[in-house]
Amino acid sequence: GITHTHFGALKTKDAIVDRIRAATGERPAVDLDRPSVRVDVRLDRERATVSLDLSGDSLHRRGYRARGVAAPLKENLAAALLLRCGWPQIAAAGGGFVDPMCGSGTLVIEAALMMLDTAPGLLRSYFGFIGWAGHDRALWRRLLEEARERQARAARAAGAAPVLRGYDRDPGAVRAALENVERAQLRGRVHIERRELAQLTREDGASGLVATNPPYGERIGDQERLREVYAVLGERLRAGFEGWQAAVLTGNAPLAKEIGIQARRTHTLFNGRIECRLLRFEVAPSRYLAARPAVPGLQDAAALRAQPGARMFANRLKKNLKILGDWARREDVDCFRVYDADMPEYAFAIDVYGDGAGFRAAYVQEYAPPSTVDPRAAAARRAEVLAVVPEVLGLEADRMYVRERRPQKGLSQYEKVGERKEFHTVREAPYRFRVNFSDYLDTGLFLDHRLTRRLVGEMARGRRFLNLFAYTGTATVYAAGGGASASTTVDMSRTYLDWAKRNMALNGFAGPEHGFVQADCLAWLAEQRARAARRYDLMFIDPPTHSRSKRMKEDFDVQRDHVRLLTDAAALLAPGGRIVFSNNYTRFRLDRAALAQFDVEDITARTLPRDFQRNLRIHRCFVLALRAPGSRYPT
Repeated sequence: GITHTHFGALKTKDAIVDRIRAATGERPAVDLDRPSVRVDVRLDRERATVSLDLSGDSLHRRGYRARGVAAPLKENLAAALLLRCGWPQIAAAGGGFVDPMCGSGTLVIEAALMMLDTAPGLLRSYFGFIGWAGHDRALWRRLLEEARERQARAARAAGAAPVLRGYDRDPGAVRAALENVERAQLRGRVHIERRELAQLTREDGASGLVATNPPYGERIGDQERLREVYAVLGERLRAGFEGWQAAVLTGNAPLAKEIGIQARRTHTLFNGRIECRLLRFEVAPSRYLAARPAVPGLQDAAALRAQPGARMFANRLKKNLKILGDWARREDVDCFRVYDADMPEYAFAIDVYGDGAGFRAAYVQEYAPPSTVDPRAAAARRAEVLAVVPEVLGLEADRMYVRERRPQKGLSQYEKVGERKEFHTVREAPYRFRVNFSDYLDTGLFLDHRLTRRLVGEMARGRRFLNLFAYTGTATVYAAGGGASASTTVDMSRTYLDWAKRNMALNGFAGPEHGFVQADCLAWLAEQRARAARRYDLMFIDPPTHSRSKRMKEDFDVQRDHVRLLTDAAALLAPGGRIVFSNNYTRFRLDRAALAQFDVEDITARTLPRDFQRNLRIHRCFVLALRAPGSRYPT
């Protein structure tokens, strides 16, 4: 009868507490973070397996990580990589160590602990067996003393060993690595520094190991940039580390050819669920592949900004920012498109996001270049854009998020492309919204729908509102703010429904009159039509152009299926009710003859914001009103 894990945990806790109280007369107190003994119960039908967790925290946690960065390398995987590369032997011979993209410092710290013969977990203050009645404290103390003696002997032997070095271009990663080095008690043994990959040089020794875990390119638009990263890594290895060993752990093995050195050995390892390749290199001329052209993407930013094309692009961006910035302030708009391929050779769309106190981020989307464009020329222009944008907008480079924009199919604009789970709050007129710049192709706020949302808010007073294909519920926020008497928000994704709920709560609209439904919108409409269970006065319907989601009972094409969609929706409309229907299919044609039950007006031109008027086909928008005398929407 136990079907809920929390209920099962409570029943287990009650049984243990009652048994101890019956035996001792006292009810035990439990530290939820670090219990004396952690009990694990696994239920499989009628069989329960009860275990003691004698490790406590996962054993890969050594005790030095104060904070990590996005997708940090686990300590045990870092140690396995170093062992596979023969680092203990290299260290014993006095070799150096460098990680040129060190992140929070896991590889360089593990290398130092290995060099100092430090037992894994020696820095930990807590294990699950410490509070266990069967724990042999005297034996544990002897083991700790032995481990500390071994560490002290290794430290004396390594007195003249080179300093191990970690570099990263990200100031946040460098701060995290420095803090972790301090906690690992490695001051003086490990040097952490902010340094661009293109500035990598050898500081110590004729031999050693360069080991690194570069980005894998899981996000859309990363591939070309990462080719540049891997190419520059190879160029710096060949230029400064001849005679050294090198190791690269990558989840994107095809990029390794950009390094320009033939791998001596490869091994398969798993970083979480990601299957990776550990590539081991000898940095020697006999292993070098054909020379590759210089890569423009990681040149000095000042030199890139000095290029003639970059200067023209910067001037256009500054001009746009002045004109649109003045307009945005008048309109009380903090998130807007500041550039949209105004110069065809710089084919980017650039959106800025603010919170009322200034810009928080720039969202840079590159229109995928056609096959006729030389990839090296495209890479050079991309490098110039990425050097110019932070300077013109007054942002740190890590506040710029880059995507490649291709024609999308189905729900691909909503699909996940990262796992950072970093949300920011931005402002649009009187409302605030949560946006995510790193994990999806879109941010959660469609800027071209700004005026459409405003229209929905103006139409919503006193009306029962339905938001279909609701995404993150921004139109529901406007409807609630406009005085809707009730709302229903429907989307197939639990993630986006939760996002919609948070957007509503962020703006103070969290009452029971605002409902949320996770469902296939087409199936839900058909079900509600059959039940005749609901009546709405106003709907906002913004479907995808095409969808073949596995969770839908049938595929959907907005041109082919919009009549059926709107007809089913009309069955839920109250007399005189209206539908605001929008979509982003550039060649969309509304079948007015098949929708004769509606008075239809194309309001596309009225819903194109000032910052999107370069592209008159960014979306199509209509108001459909069930025929009723005197029924009009506000102007």
